[in-house]
Amino acid sequence: MGIPEKIKRIEDDLHRTQVNKKTEHHIGLLKAKLAKLKREQEEAASRGGGSSIGYDVKKSGDATVVLVGLPSVGKSTLLNKLTNAKSKVAPYQFTTLTVVPGVMEYRGARIQILDLPGIIEGAASGKGLGKRVLSVARTADLIMFLVDVFQPEAQTVLRRELANIGIRADQEPPNVVIERTSSGGITVSAQVKLTKINEELVKDILRVYDVNSARVIIREDITDEQLVDVLLGNRVYIPSITVMNKVDLVNVGFLHEISSKLSYKFVPISAEGNVNLTALKEEIYKTLGLIRIYMRPRGGETDFKEPMTVRKDASVLDICNKVHRSMKDDLRYAQIWGKSVKFGGQKVGITHHLMDEDVITLVSK
Repeated sequence: MGIPEKIKRIEDDLHRTQVNKKTEHHIGLLKAKLAKLKREQEEAASRGGGSSIGYDVKKSGDATVVLVGLPSVGKSTLLNKLTNAKSKVAPYQFTTLTVVPGVMEYRGARIQILDLPGIIEGAASGKGLGKRVLSVARTADLIMFLVDVFQPEAQTVLRRELANIGIRADQEPPNVVIERTSSGGITVSAQVKLTKINEELVKDILRVYDVNSARVIIREDITDEQLVDVLLGNRVYIPSITVMNKVDLVNVGFLHEISSKLSYKFVPISAEGNVNLTALKEEIYKTLGLIRIYMRPRGGETDFKEPMTVRKDASVLDICNKVHRSMKDDLRYAQIWGKSVKFGGQKVGITHHLMDEDVITLVSK
């Protein structure tokens, strides 16, 4: 029996099995086996090669955002309005057939935005070149879901397709440590009360992945799927925002009604009508956690016109790497003026973390 047949057999078993307390263990094991088989299928497909024309995009700027949505939702129009890109726009599906990059300049930051071809349901399984398209999102710093005001439920479809290729939007990596050992079997140390999984299921799932001897430390109440994520080790965790387009076609009451029914928050815009685009830029900037750092040469004046944009919690080392790759080796100390220090001009080392609008002087040896 080949991998596709095994996957089909397990999926059928999952559909037949009613979810209750008695079947939790069985379902957990089935999902673990299914995830393992799908990984094996992916690895076999990747060994077979295949073209990636149009989908190898070099990252640039201070951060990268991917624009994800169904076909004809207005992604290309939005990209053109936010950036200097010239993405083809037409009123029919699948206009964009490659990944189109653009750069949005805001608050001194250069933010790369990638317009992905329209996603369809089943994309993660390969429909409409979806797997190649979605793989671009794995390297992004932020996912921007774009939905039509008349199809707000599409966000659920998009999130599911990303989840199916290992992208966990708006989640943190599970706080679980698995240390393989040479002997002694599997020991589980739960530092919190487990309500979604039990110790026996943890051990059985590890055995599915050929882990027969290990120390497992669980520091949060996890699900069986989160444990599988840790074992697979190929999941990525990326923040997201949802943007609702074409709001100029509805009244305020309609928008309030939609908002009250949805489980997610969104930024209402009209790309075509230039409605609320500045607020969207601010939301992108804020969610990315970007901060501005001003450089002051030793004995000179601070350059407030062109700040250096870095991610929140960036260190002096990050600044050195942005200035020049060898700067860290020549650094004697840095002087900081701003919120991250107790007094102006304080001397700090390479591990010091900066805050928004700090001024920094790098002093070489």
